[in-house]
Amino acid sequence: MSWDLILWIIFFFINIALLASTFYQILCLSDLEADYMNPYESASRINSIVVPDFILQGVLCILFLLTWHWFLFLISVPITGYNAMLFMKQQHLIYVTEVFRTLSAEKKYRVAKLAFYLFLFIIVIVRESLLQAHYHSTNLKKN
Repeated sequence: MSWDLILWIIFFFINIALLASTFYQILCLSDLEADYMNPYESASRINSIVVPDFILQGVLCILFLLTWHWFLFLISVPITGYNAMLFMKQQHLIYVTEVFRTLSAEKKYRVAKLAFYLFLFIIVIVRESLLQAHYHSTNLKKN
């Protein structure tokens, strides 16, 4: 098994984790909007996974850079930079007292992130499938 294939599998699982995290955040905000969850509970659930989400996105971006996948690196740099900016300005957390005022903007931000991660997921799946088909065909030619 090639290192390139192992890296694509790592990209796949990181992308799945980012998709699940973003979907969970959207679900919490939707439950808050529908009044199924109180603001404190929603804010604490979302805030507990925001920093690991940012770290995972940064790791994914750095892995794209280190493995010379320039296109994927260039499309993931803006969201990583935006996450870094939010973290530096300390605007990455949802505050209980302001959650209803920023609810619409927070949902739009997370839906945009979800769309980006779905796009990245499709690229990773296609690329991984092509790589597996290539290795499978070269192994058949050797035998």
